[in-house]
Amino acid sequence: MMRAIMKKMRMPFWVFLTIVGCASLGRIYGQRVEAAAGDGAVTDSLDAFAKVYAVVQRNYAEPVSPDRAILGVFGPQGNSNVGAISGMLRTLDPHSNFFDSKTFARLRETQEGKYYGVGMRILTVPGKMGQWMTTVIEPMPGSPAFRAGLRPGDVILKVDGKSADGLDDETVAKMLKGPRGTVVHVTASREGYDKPLEFAIARDEISGLSVDDYFFVRPGIAYIHLAGFSENTGEELTQALRKLGDKDLKGLILDLRGNPGGLLQAAVDVSDHFLERRQLIVYHNGRHAKEERYYAKHGDHGGDYPIVVLINHNSASAAEIVTGALQDHDRALVMGQTSFGKGLVQKVFALSEGTGLLLTTSHYYTPSGRLIQRNYTNVSLYDYLYAPQQGPSPRVDIHRTDGGREVFGGGGITPDIKLDEPAYTPVENKLLASGPCGNFLQCGAFFEFGKHYLGIHKTVPRDFAADDQAIEAFRGFLEGKGLKLSQKDAQGNRDFIKDHIRDVLINMIYGEDQARRLSVVDDAEVKRAIEALPQAAALITRARKYMASHDASRPSS
Repeated sequence: MMRAIMKKMRMPFWVFLTIVGCASLGRIYGQRVEAAAGDGAVTDSLDAFAKVYAVVQRNYAEPVSPDRAILGVFGPQGNSNVGAISGMLRTLDPHSNFFDSKTFARLRETQEGKYYGVGMRILTVPGKMGQWMTTVIEPMPGSPAFRAGLRPGDVILKVDGKSADGLDDETVAKMLKGPRGTVVHVTASREGYDKPLEFAIARDEISGLSVDDYFFVRPGIAYIHLAGFSENTGEELTQALRKLGDKDLKGLILDLRGNPGGLLQAAVDVSDHFLERRQLIVYHNGRHAKEERYYAKHGDHGGDYPIVVLINHNSASAAEIVTGALQDHDRALVMGQTSFGKGLVQKVFALSEGTGLLLTTSHYYTPSGRLIQRNYTNVSLYDYLYAPQQGPSPRVDIHRTDGGREVFGGGGITPDIKLDEPAYTPVENKLLASGPCGNFLQCGAFFEFGKHYLGIHKTVPRDFAADDQAIEAFRGFLEGKGLKLSQKDAQGNRDFIKDHIRDVLINMIYGEDQARRLSVVDDAEVKRAIEALPQAAALITRARKYMASHDASRPSS
């Protein structure tokens, strides 16, 4: 079930996470950027640009907006028309970028990992007659919006009496935010209800948890899912391990699949939990950035429980720093698909009018010296972002782990145990085809059926299990939408359909975290990871023996 979430991401969402979440490894420095003078070549180029812009302004068929031409335009879905500045940055690398004031504010919020509001993800989608409407994608588990009873699929009609029709999601989100303890009144429509629903929600601090789930999948074997890396990630992990009783763990599955990355310091903090004190975690340097090395300051305090790290093609940036550090020190066995391959570090520069510049200033390297950045020269931005799995990772840049195993630079982190990306039948692919807001838990056939089903039944018990009657209701719903599912196809994909119906309904009533736990239990890759824990334990033993033998063979001084 988790695999479907990873595979069915829509383009705008992954672009945002890759460029904003994954690339933002530097801190926000707030530096004011001034134009450099005195360089003749720069002056000549700027003069040429000014002349071209003047010709466009005078002669183009329609009026030209300076903001549109130079800064670009960001639409309600987050997509943009590239302006002159963004076009220039894209000639450098795929991760240097320019942000308008709205997107830059969102970047700051993402890095800080908290804000004051109601705690729900929303998205503006086209409604009837082409009018924009704001749909609830996910009330965050435990948030004020979740406690108030808002559900995925609810359409926000009014906020404090002001109509939300035609407003973009940024505007509606701003209306929902406010000082802690203040009350916001939300009017929403819900399928199956004749009248709009009214919610009075007390705003509170919202922390977008990076460690968004942790529990025992087997006695003594813990599962931790990291969604990203923000300023609070290290402390969140500390609390999760403490509650799990890390001193008594028999094994850990660390799930970084689909994790787009985030802050460099957060990656260092996470790695510090599992490595020995003073072990190197990562280092970086650049043309004008001196080399900086990051070591484990606290260490795992002698913890030696085996770890399996799960990654896939969408594991990037800070997620790759953690994976590379644990792999290079033979602290964890890495399983899954080759990671994204982002080895660039960005700093964020604050510009005028609330805008910002995200600029690559250095490369980072894993402890063994690997630069895992994928080649991006002569590659379109689309292919770079969405086709990282094309072709095997290069095998020319060879390095060694602490235990003497070969690992490779370039092309992302190569897993120790490769798992093929789960394949879907044609019927499954058709049913998983995403709608306007993301993945199967939040869009597409199952999501729409979930709204329909709950419009009739209103709720489901926590132990809900879809039966043959639910499958027939699903078939009938699809047929009403012009999508026929034959009895043969339904039976041939019976377990798949039942699991997805269950997870969507549990998600809508009891929250994303409860649905994830159900999907993790059924996840084939998690089961493989549990089986591989003895191999992870053997890595630790082998590395210690290897290092001890090499230390003993060195001449004393």
